Amino acid sequence: MFIKQFNLSGEMTCPYCGTKQYYAKRTKKWSGIIPTSAIVLIMGGNLVFGPSYLGLFFLVLFLPLYLLIFPFFVRLTDEEEPLF
Repeated sequence: MFIKQFNLSGEMTCPYCGTKQYYAKRTKKWSGIIPTSAIVLIMGGNLVFGPSYLGLFFLVLFLPLYLLIFPFFVRLTDEEEPLF
């Protein structure tokens, strides 16, 4: 599942039954909102307070943490749902 989360289309094949599964609408939204907002906050802090190692530390720490936690919050559906 970890490697399959990098699929941009969000389509996965179930290893047990072989049917196609898709990211649910909610998962698609949050998988874009959370990393984008975290990066904007960190980079915005760098613009306001000046570059620091703390901002770089949070940026480097956030990405692996997000990638490790994301599979536990993924919801799948058997029908492809539009984002909007």
